Amino acid sequence: MAHKFEIYKDKAGEYRVRFSYNNEIMFSTEGYTSKASAQNAIDSIKKNGPDAPVEDNA
Repeated sequence: MAHKFEIYKDKAGEYRVRFSYNNEIMFSTEGYTSKASAQNAIDSIKKNGPDAPVEDNA
């Protein structure tokens, strides 16, 4: 698969989500205290991401 979400635990013991495309990490989230909260972040990105506007500040 060319792209994926991954939930992992960081050194501080918090759950984080990272999104990879062709094995390159595109972004990583803030830390969450529960795995369920990390999954909620993924669900929110999937639901709201396609309609998010692009803000060009260049």
